[in-house]
Formats: sequence, structure tokens, C-alpha cells
Amino acid sequence: MAQQGDDGLLHTLKRVAAVLKQSEVPFVLGGSFAVYAHGGHSSDHDVDFLIRESDVEAALAALVAAGFTAERPPEDWLVKVFDGGRMVDLIHRPIETPVTDATFAESVVRPVDAIHLPVLSATMLMVHKLLSFSQHYCDFTRALPLARSLREQIDWERVRKETAHSPYAESFLVLLDRLAVVPDNQQEVGDDQDRRAGGRPA
Repeated sequence: MAQQGDDGLLHTLKRVAAVLKQSEVPFVLGGSFAVYAHGGHSSDHDVDFLIRESDVEAALAALVAAGFTAERPPEDWLVKVFDGGRMVDLIHRPIETPVTDATFAESVVRPVDAIHLPVLSATMLMVHKLLSFSQHYCDFTRALPLARSLREQIDWERVRKETAHSPYAESFLVLLDRLAVVPDNQQEVGDDQDRRAGGRPA
């Protein structure tokens, strides 16, 4: 985690996690620190926690009581807390999909600077990244480091299924194919399924 280059942000992450645990607010770590927890690389520098919308008020109350400053931005899918100048996003509707118990089931426990936290799976981190692309934001340089560094941990067949409705995700997966990023065995499985379905490889 030292590569993240911001010990203060890491300290803030641990403080938020401790408060949420003590308040019995279920959460899962997402964003760039989740990528690092899996041993991967991300070009982002943020702290994202996924929580249920029904837990937002309890989480904010506990964090404010612990000395954080809360902010409710115009976007209706998250709230923010600040530890001095360090910002943490508490996201309850990533990629327009509410956080539910099923989201928490997509997590694995990973050590983050000597503490163990539930971390969003590598597969779902990739899905979330690809579904964040739109006509207003489509920066493949944000997703390439994630794909390359975590490719062996990612279920690429599932990524294709979960993102099939997005032309931006499809374009990125074609790029990965051309760059030979996806492991050969997973690429072959995906191609065979496409052929059986009468389509062409993604």
C-alpha cells in the first residue's frame, strides 16, 4: 500500500472503516484502494466505501460524531465525508445499481495496511470501472492498469456478460483482446461461447 503515495489518505481510510465497524454499518471497500488491496495498480487516488442507502444517515451521524465533516453533493448516488482535506466517498448506488446484501457477497477479506477489510472482488471492480464509461467520460487509461494488474483474478466471462449492454465497455474489451491482456484460457472460453451463440468474439 505504500505505493499509493498518500499515508494520510490511508490513515483516513482506516479511521472511516473503524467507525463503520463500530457502528455496525455494513460496507465494502471499492475504488483504487480496493485495487491495491488485491495487489493491483490504479491511476486513481481515492477512497470509496460502498454502503446501503438505508445506512447513509447512520454512517454520517457516526462519522460526524468521530470528527469528520459531512457533505451532501448534488449527485444523488453518494455522500462525502472529509478528514481535514482528505475526502472519502460513501457510495450507495454505484453504476446506477443500489448497494444490497448481494453487493457485500461480492467482497473478499483483504489486508489493508495491517487491518482486514471486506474488499470488492476484482471482477466487480472491473465491471464497475467499465460501466462508469459514457459519452461524457471514457478514459481507458484509468481502466488499463486495473485490467493488466488484476487480469488473473478477474472472471472475464462474467465481465462480458455484466457489461454487454455498454458499447464503451465493448470497445475496451476489444482493446484488451488486441493487446492480449486477457489470459488465453479465459479468452478462448469467451470466444467459444460467442461462436455457439452465433456471434463474433467480443
